[in-house]
Amino acid sequence: MDTYGTLNEVLVRLFRDIMDIEQQAIITQEFKNITNNDMHVIEAIGIGEPKNMSAIARELSVTVGTLTIAMNSLVKKGYVTRQRGKEDRRVVYISLSEKGKEAYEQHAKFHQEMIAGAVAGLSENEIEVLIKALTKLNQWFRSL
Repeated sequence: MDTYGTLNEVLVRLFRDIMDIEQQAIITQEFKNITNNDMHVIEAIGIGEPKNMSAIARELSVTVGTLTIAMNSLVKKGYVTRQRGKEDRRVVYISLSEKGKEAYEQHAKFHQEMIAGAVAGLSENEIEVLIKALTKLNQWFRSL
């Protein structure tokens, strides 16, 4: 197989497999009502300080309107809490509930295991080359 064919096959399968495996890792008995999209919103909220909707939308590259739909669902499911700003009541701050933090931690564990598996058996030089190649690929996708 030529370089194009090999890379095309590897990348298409890799993206599909990552999404499928990530979905399986997320959907457990405890978190059966969550989607990959929900998990990416939870990841963007994070476990640090509460964030406003604009900051989360920017991080996810979506509109605040689109994020609001996802946020309503996550609040209803019990993963996220909303709180009005003390100084400016118009600002809504978003943070993870205990259930949201547990989902976040489970997802983080999946990513740690994925990275460990990806670099297992690679030399430091091979890891550097992998990072450089994936960074360039990511930059290309973001430029579209």
